[in-house]
Amino acid sequence: MEMFKHPVSGCITIIAATFTLFAANTAQAERFELGASAQNADAVIGCLYPMTGRSATYGRDSISGIKIALQDLEAEAKSGLDVPNLRVIADDPRSKASYAVRLAQDFITNDNAKFFCGIVSSGVAHAVSDLAKNEKIIMVGTDHASSRLSIEDGHDYYFRVTNDSWTSMAAGARYLRDLQKETGWKRLAFVGPDYDYGHVSWTDLQLALDELGVEYETVSDLWPKLYEPDYSVYINALQSAKADVVVTALWGGDFIAFIKQAASTRFFETTRLANFDTGANYDVMMALGDQPYPGLILSARHHNNWPETGRNKRFVKQFHDMTGRYPTYAAEGAYTGIIAIARAIEKAGGVDDDRALITALEGLQLALPEDPPGFASYIDPETHQIVQAQAVGTVVHNEDFPPSKLMVGNWAIYDAEDLKPSKEMVKRRRDAVAGGSEAVPPPTP
Repeated sequence: MEMFKHPVSGCITIIAATFTLFAANTAQAERFELGASAQNADAVIGCLYPMTGRSATYGRDSISGIKIALQDLEAEAKSGLDVPNLRVIADDPRSKASYAVRLAQDFITNDNAKFFCGIVSSGVAHAVSDLAKNEKIIMVGTDHASSRLSIEDGHDYYFRVTNDSWTSMAAGARYLRDLQKETGWKRLAFVGPDYDYGHVSWTDLQLALDELGVEYETVSDLWPKLYEPDYSVYINALQSAKADVVVTALWGGDFIAFIKQAASTRFFETTRLANFDTGANYDVMMALGDQPYPGLILSARHHNNWPETGRNKRFVKQFHDMTGRYPTYAAEGAYTGIIAIARAIEKAGGVDDDRALITALEGLQLALPEDPPGFASYIDPETHQIVQAQAVGTVVHNEDFPPSKLMVGNWAIYDAEDLKPSKEMVKRRRDAVAGGSEAVPPPTP
């Protein structure tokens, strides 16, 4: 007797994509209903992704990643495996925490959601995570990256299945350490969005550099608002500071705008620019045209051209066959979120026991497209953060993924276990919050 039910047709389909015109916004936002019908679903997952505005690419690609995950689960069901039949609903939080919480509450009340997933903005994710904790709904983060969500503010019901700011900055710190041995750089600056993700990324980088014993001088830290249209004042300030290396946590359209505006100055003649968390995203590669700017150091949470494994090539091809384009890292994150939820339900034997589901997710191993040969990602039972390897590199000519003519290459690969925060670091940061501090002050180099 099968544990999970499946539609008579035996296929997972897209139920509908309903469209709502918000009175306050002339842009059209979409509510997607994917997978099983409400009657046939073993579990309902409520996802929040941007569908409009500067970060809409992340929502669009996340929806496609979810569709690929549902297709893979359906293929398993057809082969005779007992997999859960999932219904996925996705809506646009419009980068507003209060609106996101309202949508998430509606997922519970109106759609009987058992899980939350997604969310691009770390600020929005904090608000929904609080709701998940209060309502005892498991939340699986697939895009936002503030390490505070899994360290200081972690709780039983929150899990994340993509690299967080600590992981990316730990890899970045190792790259900068090795670069210092090669070039002797000393003067470091940081520019990041003026909200939780940006500030936590800067703290994470400083702590990681301190753990490695890297000596440097901080010459500037700058905080433009999210979706800032004009970065000229910040670019001028960085040039005046004479930084050898500028690390940024700007992402998406903001990072692209910063690069293009910096390229109209002499910025790249004197300074290396590094983005260790989101900079190697495919939308950035397309935006760079055909001439790589000198000194760019980039990474991201998934790469189309690394690792060169059958699993990654298959995922990229599935996405391209479905959409006619190549994925940003958001697609693999959303794919991972759905697969992780399905595997947890399988291990727990259903969705009725919260503790069994939490236990199933803690330590869960997932062989993912971004995993290098011989390694499978897994969820750290202590922080509920996925543990993954990371590749950092520089921009090179590569026309294998048109229309982009550039990709990242010259890889430096960092092992997953080396990028985990130490138990002492986790304890220190949690103790600081318990003692009334909002964050651990970064060390003074």
